[in-house]
Amino acid sequence: MKGLIKILLLIFFVSCSNVPLTERKQINLLPESQMVAMALTSYSDFLKEHPPVVNSNADAQMVKRVGERVKDAVVQYMRDHNLYDRIKDYKWEFNLVDSKDVNAWCMPGGKVVVYSGLLPVTKNEESLALVMGHEIAHAIARHGNERMSQQLIAATGGLALDVALMNKPAETRQLFNTAYGVGANLGVLLPYSRLHETEADKLGLIFMAMAGYNPAIAPDFGKEWQQYRVIKFLKY
Repeated sequence: MKGLIKILLLIFFVSCSNVPLTERKQINLLPESQMVAMALTSYSDFLKEHPPVVNSNADAQMVKRVGERVKDAVVQYMRDHNLYDRIKDYKWEFNLVDSKDVNAWCMPGGKVVVYSGLLPVTKNEESLALVMGHEIAHAIARHGNERMSQQLIAATGGLALDVALMNKPAETRQLFNTAYGVGANLGVLLPYSRLHETEADKLGLIFMAMAGYNPAIAPDFGKEWQQYRVIKFLKY
């Protein structure tokens, strides 16, 4: 038992880092390079089942335009504060998919998907920037790594990610998709949910403001925003 405690304490100190802007200490047990690689696979699989809306579509263009502006602001912030290594492996993409679900997500590596069912809720570009800033903030803060670490320990007894993928590939990929809110499954409530959502709110508002959007629209978007956040809270 004492040996296990020593191992857990070692993991804590080795894996402890700070979230940008909020400086909250967090534990990410999984190498981010593995998370990015796994994200690319899950993202590619998702787009095979849900082909992106064509680039000539006005809504798809809006998603890409907003995403690029928020991304540019995030990248500039990370460079200015010597944090660029945190996102150096990101290859950003912004896609709109045709789905009635009110959803959006950002995986590690900068893979961002917006569902068409979200657009009647956001209604305009600034509200969309608020939502996309929020989702990008989850990735920048590595919330998925925290959730995945927590779930991996609970589901596999603490197996390393590569071992879990080898021994339980389907279950591990489902844990990954749940950690990043991919799909429409509700009811997966984790201890970090409220903390992560609040933190993503703060970072997302800062990111959208840095991108030139007005964060003061948040109160006007209040009812719709709370509807979206409740959905995301339940997913996480």
